[in-house]
Amino acid sequence: METPYYAVIFTSKRTPDYADIYAEMAEKMETLARTQPGFLGVDSVRNDIGITVSYWKSLADIAHWKQNFEHQLAQKQGRKIWYSYYNVKICKVEREYTFEKTS
Repeated sequence: METPYYAVIFTSKRTPDYADIYAEMAEKMETLARTQPGFLGVDSVRNDIGITVSYWKSLADIAHWKQNFEHQLAQKQGRKIWYSYYNVKICKVEREYTFEKTS
């Protein structure tokens, strides 16, 4: 990705409730995010704590995604059902480095 760009870091703890519906919603939100203006990509891992980092061209693109109606519905369900805790951080990425070991 060409810098600078923005990263939204979403860290969460899940409840055990409705894991199958959560997985469906998470997939739906990623698919929907990919159609949004300024979306650049996403990385996600989950163990005891989940971390999802989405990448965006601008703060305006992030604000637009936050206001998406389907995304807002998913957020409400998350607060009500799926998360016991979450935190969101928005950061400007000014540099990026990659290392990949080859065989």
